[in-house]
Amino acid sequence: MKKIYDLKNWKKESPIDWGFHKVITPENSDCEEVQIYRLNLKQGEVYRLESGNLEMHPVLIEGKAKLVNNEKLDIEMNQFDSFYIPSNNLVDIQPLENCIFYIAGAKCENLGEISYRKFDKTLPIGDIHQIHGEGAGAREVMFTLAPTDRASRIIAGLTWGAVGAWTSWPPHQHEKDLEEVYCYFDMPKPDFGFHISYFESGKIEDAVIHKVSSGSMVQAPCGYHPTVATPMTRNAYFWVLAAFETDRRRYDLAIIDPAYDK
Repeated sequence: MKKIYDLKNWKKESPIDWGFHKVITPENSDCEEVQIYRLNLKQGEVYRLESGNLEMHPVLIEGKAKLVNNEKLDIEMNQFDSFYIPSNNLVDIQPLENCIFYIAGAKCENLGEISYRKFDKTLPIGDIHQIHGEGAGAREVMFTLAPTDRASRIIAGLTWGAVGAWTSWPPHQHEKDLEEVYCYFDMPKPDFGFHISYFESGKIEDAVIHKVSSGSMVQAPCGYHPTVATPMTRNAYFWVLAAFETDRRRYDLAIIDPAYDK
């Protein structure tokens, strides 16, 4: 039986209250593989992150923190630094300032290994630092968990578009192989953008348009999903792909909507 999706419910506003929050999980969303959490920590408190049966990939969206109590992760984190832990691991996070983490999760198949990536926007264009699209659709991408990194299902990164420009054009989908979630940041209200979702090629009359700002998180378990910023706003988001099968953990499986593949 074909699953019925409700695009209107694909956006969730992540909580701003202190603590660890489940934002998108198989229990509360249309996504089956990708999971998203938000962790808001006060300066001085310590939080123990335990991966359980998941692989987890946290990115520090705001603030500074120190990772402790893990022999492979004993380091100070700055904004946009990230790390990865496979299942059955833990790390203590000590905020040096008030912090916001966005955390990706997915089923772990024991293929990953603990890793850490310092954010460095001065990296030359290559495997980690990339420019995607062109013209009004050009955007800057920094992988936080690249296809070449060892993991089970997750690929992830940070994207910044130009002011008032498209950040995922032409529209694309990868529903046979991967699910995706877009997690927006650095777009405090009244700044906002639009996240557009639709099922069939060129059928924009059926599209659902979500207004997004900092903290908005939008699912893309299937269908096409372009995004665009309003004038004076730059779309910025942490995107997470999770593969249905470990051998489909690839970044080259997107299918462009033929109606806009010109």
